[in-house]
Amino acid sequence: MKEFIHLRNDWWLPAFMLFGGALELILVGWATSRPIANLPMMVLDRDRSAASRAFIVALENTGTFADAEFVDDEDEIRASMDRGNISIAVMIPPGYGDQIVSGSVSLSIILNGAESVPAREALRAVEGVAGELGERITLERLNLDPGEFEGFIPSLRVWFNETLSEALYTTPAEMGLMLEFTVMLFAALSFTRERELGTLEQLLVMPYSTMELILGKAFPVMIIGFCQFLLMLGMVNVFFNVPVRGSLILLLTLAIFYIAVELTKGMVISVIAKTQHQAFLLVLLVGMADFMFTGYAAPVESMPPVIQFVANFIPAHQWLGIMRGILLKASDLTVLWPQVLTLTVIGAMIGIISMRYVRRALS
Repeated sequence: MKEFIHLRNDWWLPAFMLFGGALELILVGWATSRPIANLPMMVLDRDRSAASRAFIVALENTGTFADAEFVDDEDEIRASMDRGNISIAVMIPPGYGDQIVSGSVSLSIILNGAESVPAREALRAVEGVAGELGERITLERLNLDPGEFEGFIPSLRVWFNETLSEALYTTPAEMGLMLEFTVMLFAALSFTRERELGTLEQLLVMPYSTMELILGKAFPVMIIGFCQFLLMLGMVNVFFNVPVRGSLILLLTLAIFYIAVELTKGMVISVIAKTQHQAFLLVLLVGMADFMFTGYAAPVESMPPVIQFVANFIPAHQWLGIMRGILLKASDLTVLWPQVLTLTVIGAMIGIISMRYVRRALS
């Protein structure tokens, strides 16, 4: 009751964590769910032929680039690239149309590698246009019918994320990170707030056992964390069409267990830190260390073997595997039992060590 009264008096903190995290989730999901398009493109066309214009139109038709801005001087391209005003520059040499006829084609394309994500998307679009052009030139030189090569087109199917939406990958990761930060922060502030206000000694001399004090601090954090998870789950389903193809009951049950695991980590921070400011910095440090193992920025499978091994012991990494499996793949325990078992073992170890440490520190 004391904790709930304190949360009522400091209502702005849970409100900020709940709705601030939800707002961040919407912004991240909106930014990542939109395909990369309208990248600024600058063209120096020294040929000015129908063939050069067709190449530029083909690039514009990919949808990746905005309408080309034509210039007459290479220095303009260099200046715009230095300022970061363009993502790609195309320089078509004189005689490009004749090169198309002869089959020996060369032109210069410059990508702004300072922004790697747009540059990678631009490279993919350029390679697609160049590949189609090269195939057409080859078939014309060999005097072959393009219809004879229709059998080489593969049958491509995408499972679980048919539209290849980035939001279906990033929003579950963002949900896991926001849930971890919220739970750890609230748990980390529990005893540090008492110590900073000078009421920890009064709390310790009250007729309650150490475990009762821990449970009293933990219960409101569990409720806030679970409410935030429900809020974020509903938002990603409504705004970004992230489905819940598996068992909702299983997802919510495992979410409660994951919240308990992260809560024990926050409790340890709570008794280590002397002030709320220190607690916040420690939560930020632990959370950012876990961030690299979630696969949010880069797939864990592409990391060095040592990092992949360490990731197996990070609760957030196991939780994201569980959440993506239930949301996107409709997986059940027959598929997810390795992640659930690993999370259970990790959670039990963290919980036992944390509770013993917290009880000893409070005693």
